[in-house]
Amino acid sequence: MIEGSPAFKRDWLRLSRTESVGPVTFRELIRRFGTPSLALEALPDLARRAGRVTSITPMSASQADDEIAAGEGMGARLFISGAPDFPPLLAAVDPPPPVLWVLGDPDPLERTCVAVVGARAASALGQRFAQTLATDLGAAGLTVVSGLARGIDGAAHTGARPTGTAAVLAGGVDDVYPAQHADLYAGILQDGGCIVSESAPGRTATAGDFPRRNRIIAGLSRAVVVVEAELRSGSLITARLAAEMGREVLAVPGSPLDPRSRGGNDLIRQGAAICEDADDVLRALGGFAGMAEPELDFEMEPDRTPGSAPSETRMEAIRNRVFDLMSPSPATRDEVVRLSGLTVADVNAALAELELSGRVVFTSGGGVALA
Repeated sequence: MIEGSPAFKRDWLRLSRTESVGPVTFRELIRRFGTPSLALEALPDLARRAGRVTSITPMSASQADDEIAAGEGMGARLFISGAPDFPPLLAAVDPPPPVLWVLGDPDPLERTCVAVVGARAASALGQRFAQTLATDLGAAGLTVVSGLARGIDGAAHTGARPTGTAAVLAGGVDDVYPAQHADLYAGILQDGGCIVSESAPGRTATAGDFPRRNRIIAGLSRAVVVVEAELRSGSLITARLAAEMGREVLAVPGSPLDPRSRGGNDLIRQGAAICEDADDVLRALGGFAGMAEPELDFEMEPDRTPGSAPSETRMEAIRNRVFDLMSPSPATRDEVVRLSGLTVADVNAALAELELSGRVVFTSGGGVALA
């Protein structure tokens, strides 16, 4: 259980918004130091020891207060990973996003969620199917999650509005994109749905924010349905992330003559279930019946007993061994552990310090590569 004081939440936000602190490093820092305040104190020295040339400056307390005031001023709530009210499926993602802003009623996130995603330039038939599917899923007591984009996303939200739908944005919860969905955005909030974002309120989405948006869509959902998608599309990234998280992946089959059907047909070829109506989704979810909610992912105690942490000489050797295994092509953390012969704790500690130094980066697919 984590602390709920305003100061603790502010420090949690500060650490999550600090340069070079991604979700993997954030979790490692919390596990190593136990609290965000202790992690913030240790950051400059950790980065320096790992080879960072320029200084690392955490988000200031006043900047964090400003973000919290901006979010709460528009009626949004800040959820921090590891807290009891953080969406449990998202908390079980490896690693979860450290913070989440939610505007509107968060209750839909407590129900079983199903993502319905697809092409922006969707066909009229595809949009009609997505809207009908979302309506039927909502009537069955499920929450439809999507990304508020044009095409399939917009149709899915429209169909699920009467029962409460969740729109995940790449920008802040107030960054309505595309602008043509301003009425849909307002309608989602009016009808008891919610707007979700990892980004700070007031932030305008950039290209790099959309993979994180897709990861949250997958992480919130027990199943992802792809209605229409070309072979190279963000919807297929969402489906791949969902499969890696152990979620159900379904696809709507389509004509091989339509490029918008090739992505879904390829998913089916790879083993995704066929979706022709809401009953197919409900059958796919049958395996989750009675499934216990995941335990909170963060441990709020240091993961080493006092005095057991490696010396700096030993830590330098560990960092060097891990860094020597890095290349421009991503490797999984499991591969690094296996090839290095080190413990998981040592590898995670080394990778966290190397990310702080700017020498390695974690990829959206869970890999790690040279910066």
